[in-house]
Amino acid sequence: MSEGKDSAAMQRALVQFDCHGTASGKMRNDLRVHMRKPFNEGPFELATDEGSFHGGDGTAPPPLALFVAGLTGCIMTQIRAFAKRMGVTLTNLTVDARVQWDWEAKGRIYETGPRSFEVDVAIESDDPEIKVAALINAARKGCFIEQTLGRQNTIRHRMKTPTGWKEL
Repeated sequence: MSEGKDSAAMQRALVQFDCHGTASGKMRNDLRVHMRKPFNEGPFELATDEGSFHGGDGTAPPPLALFVAGLTGCIMTQIRAFAKRMGVTLTNLTVDARVQWDWEAKGRIYETGPRSFEVDVAIESDDPEIKVAALINAARKGCFIEQTLGRQNTIRHRMKTPTGWKEL
């Protein structure tokens, strides 16, 4: 979230992003993302595409690449933001993330499931190891994506029908 007096004054907030996607091209999706709450930011224009396996042209990263990039960028952002607040000096920061899924053919389609999420954080700092570890642990708790992955979630899907939206 954005830094500044607005965020410093808040004690609790609902954070909401909305995304509208439009199919364009063989497998390309053009996405328009807005942060709606607690601040209005965006829109941000993104795209996804697939390679030849799914019949795409590879004109943009596949959705899974954006997902892994989002996880990596989220923890990096929180580390940098929280380092200032916790008084930890960062000389250098790198993060390597590895995400694995299981994939199983089911006739002409397939099913997937998460296998592992691993995040390696390398921080160069003159501060004691215990202080750097506390920073990483605080950032983990502040990373929206990591917190989402660490919990069981309910994802609702609705389908538009001639009579309205139908819950699936």
